[in-house]
Amino acid sequence: MIKNERQYRITKAQVERFSEALDELEGETAEGLGVHPLLFKARKDAVRSQLADLEEELREYERLKYGDFEFGRLDAVADVPHLLIRARIARGLSQKSLAGRLGLKEQQIQRYEASEYASASLARVLSVAVAVWAFEPLLLGMRPR
Repeated sequence: MIKNERQYRITKAQVERFSEALDELEGETAEGLGVHPLLFKARKDAVRSQLADLEEELREYERLKYGDFEFGRLDAVADVPHLLIRARIARGLSQKSLAGRLGLKEQQIQRYEASEYASASLARVLSVAVAVWAFEPLLLGMRPR
């Protein structure tokens, strides 16, 4: 999952490299490369598959950047980190701006997202949700202290 503009640029560059590699493979034959035809086919299929995965990641990030996000159903607690990241992107918040809303440094949000919030407390995860959706605490069933 692409989580920020830097990763987006890196993924775009990877797509270009995989596209070029696939173009080169399309112009080759197994015999010309001196490999078994099944190995040659497997190599092409692997490049196609990786390229398709990267292109889907780009499309998802671009959709989110344009605000195309539905909350949907949460099937497992393990889905919460991806939901928070997708919502942040769809709301037009950078990691830096989310950090600002929470009084944190950008690097802390980067660490949370890189680890899929594994090191974050439940209270922190809730504060991220509030900051992303700009909910009032009472809407989440919490009482102010």
